Amino acid sequence: MKRLFESAAYDTAAAVPSLWEETAPPAPETPPLEGDIQADVAVIGAGYTGLNAALQLAEEHHLSCVVLEAGRPGWGASGRNGGFACLGGALLDRAQEIARYGLEETARHRALQKAAVARVADNLSRYDIDADTHSEGELELAHTPRAFTHMVEEAAFAERHFGLSSQVIPPDGLAEIGAGGHAFHGGVRLKCGFALHPLKYARGLVRAALAAGVAIHGDSPATDIRAEGGAWRVTTPGSAVRARQVIFATNGYAPDDVPPRLGLRTLPLFSSIMVTRPLNRDEMQAQGWTTDLMAFDSRILLHYFRLLPDGRFLFGRRGALSAEARAVERVRLDVRRAFERMFPSWRDVETTHFWSGLICMTRNRHPYIGPVPDMPGAFAAFGYHGNGVAMASEAGRMIADMTAGKTPDLPRIVTEFPREFPLPGLRRLYLRAATMQYAIRDAL
Repeated sequence: MKRLFESAAYDTAAAVPSLWEETAPPAPETPPLEGDIQADVAVIGAGYTGLNAALQLAEEHHLSCVVLEAGRPGWGASGRNGGFACLGGALLDRAQEIARYGLEETARHRALQKAAVARVADNLSRYDIDADTHSEGELELAHTPRAFTHMVEEAAFAERHFGLSSQVIPPDGLAEIGAGGHAFHGGVRLKCGFALHPLKYARGLVRAALAAGVAIHGDSPATDIRAEGGAWRVTTPGSAVRARQVIFATNGYAPDDVPPRLGLRTLPLFSSIMVTRPLNRDEMQAQGWTTDLMAFDSRILLHYFRLLPDGRFLFGRRGALSAEARAVERVRLDVRRAFERMFPSWRDVETTHFWSGLICMTRNRHPYIGPVPDMPGAFAAFGYHGNGVAMASEAGRMIADMTAGKTPDLPRIVTEFPREFPLPGLRRLYLRAATMQYAIRDAL
């Protein structure tokens, strides 16, 4: 299979050195597929999208479903992310979205995002998943005074037109909510969303899907997909699934050529995370950061961070361009330096874990939920732009409904099939150029 990055980024045999892997309960047994089987629907990818799709197919539509995963369920972004169940999914800002789709469609998109957060909460409750949830809402922090002015204007617009309540926090008010520091110029707390342990959530979905009768097979990459007698034949090493319909749920880990109709429309991007040892109360007070709110800054190449329930501090950053060992080490050092600049009182606090994963961008800069053109009976959901915990969960349910013949009432923004990248072989050069441009804009 053709991939954009080096093989190390897709090596499913490699251990993921994350805190989540260390602290999640054991993964349920999902043995590789053996022999040829049949099902109503084949789902490719056992992350949040694929698992939610499988649950919807089994529980709501009573269709037989086989989920194929190249590694272990949750091995990709669903088990590596920062654990932010929040609004988001697109890179278009509010003004751009309104200019392209209008105010009414933009409001419908925000409603979908709120429904996606509620979907995660419902999953946790319905399937009795203990995912270390905490906090209420998320905190955006301004990295410049101009960014704070813009954030205040956006918060007022969102409350007036989208019903999204928020709390504006001036620079001198950050310390009062335990979000003090030396790098922030005010913030806005959006009262929607919560934090969780992403791999506990993913593995809880696996257990729920297995209990619902879904067949899940790990270490079973889909190496070829082709039409056969009015159905789809999905081939794995030594086995195959014949299904009337197929759902692609691989997001940033999708190969370029299985199927080529999708692969050249995605642009994977690395996001990297470090976690510290547990901080004690005195250390938190010294920095002025005691809140457990999910937080991120207003940069385009944003940083995202939060205190975990055991006192560790998680800090993430976008922008890595390679999976080579030397590049990974450079990124690790860059992430650590950024952490120390933003939280100087913790410069001597040790890092205990560091890992990376792939998020998925599209040329249109928004997700897609819908049929795959020129592939009758094939559907896909992808392109969450680093905010997939909630949106992928809801997208999985919606794509399952489409597969079952229903037509969900979705905003137009998520139903437009992404355009192919021009000269897709140059996508890594696009990333490099975009990263340089965004870094310059963030510094202004």
